[in-house]
Amino acid sequence: MGEDKQKRFLIIRPDRIGDVVLSTPIPRELKKMYPNSFVAVLLRDYTKDIYQNNPHVDDVIIDLGKKELRYKFQLIKQICSHSFTHAFMLLPTERMSWILFFAGVKYRIGVGHKFYQFLTNAKSVYRRKYIPLRHEADYCMDMARKIGVETYNLDTEIFLSQEEMQQITSLREKFGAGEQVLIGVHSTSGISSPNWKPSAYCELIVKLKSLHNVRVVITDLLIPDEIREIEGVIYPEQKDLRDLIKIISNLDLMVTSSTGPMHIAGALKVPTISLFCPLPACSPELWGPKGNKAINILPDENYCGVVCSGNPKQCYFEGVGGISVERVFNEVKGFINQKNITT
Repeated sequence: MGEDKQKRFLIIRPDRIGDVVLSTPIPRELKKMYPNSFVAVLLRDYTKDIYQNNPHVDDVIIDLGKKELRYKFQLIKQICSHSFTHAFMLLPTERMSWILFFAGVKYRIGVGHKFYQFLTNAKSVYRRKYIPLRHEADYCMDMARKIGVETYNLDTEIFLSQEEMQQITSLREKFGAGEQVLIGVHSTSGISSPNWKPSAYCELIVKLKSLHNVRVVITDLLIPDEIREIEGVIYPEQKDLRDLIKIISNLDLMVTSSTGPMHIAGALKVPTISLFCPLPACSPELWGPKGNKAINILPDENYCGVVCSGNPKQCYFEGVGGISVERVFNEVKGFINQKNITT
């Protein structure tokens, strides 16, 4: 037990929402292995809400990401004050490697063979060009495994306070849902993954509205104009990421592409139906949600290279063999029927 007290872990993930959600299994598994350890996470300000109320995390450090020396020195000083023994760089950068080096963190782990990692004497885990292809959360867990953690539990987690649970109950009443099924639709992806055009989401939303006992909730912060013009759906106000988390936690089902909100739903155990590309770098094997019931829909086997250009940022799943609105709509109806809900 005395040895546990000496271990002070820093998990570094200054990435997008989905990446940060997929890091949440690591603190849990570290605490299981080293229950008396100190665990902190280093994030960007806009993702800190993902770790709010997390019982496995003792502190959250914010990286402003600024290049000026004074900000680097401030971050070095802050990291140094925690006397970390281990640091896990889930997305290693030269900037962060040197910051950890000068902060005096003795055991630092990154990914792959980078020259700056050699110069800073950092340890590494290897993804070996994603062969065999595993989940991103599994690759990240390799860093914890390197210091002795043995686990294959990759379920993601977001924790709600008692006050937030009460707010969520009030929010569902505000939505006027009653016994109705709340289906969330998130249409935007920030061009981070293949996705439908807004017109396809509009078509889906109209079809969902036609189902008896169903209400549609639009979860986008920046809602496309075509969708905003649809009447009879819910456009909840959200000021920050924590608002989005509370909105998603209300849902019975969420329809989205491969996005951060999809991972939030997974961490909240909200079922998802998601559009995915079969290319290895975009596939559900690598980026699917973890911890919930997930239906991942892909285009036909021969779609890529025939209809699609092969550029996932310019793919809208259109044409023969793509992902049709009818196909997603039928998956939604199938989910509702399995839940024995009358529509």
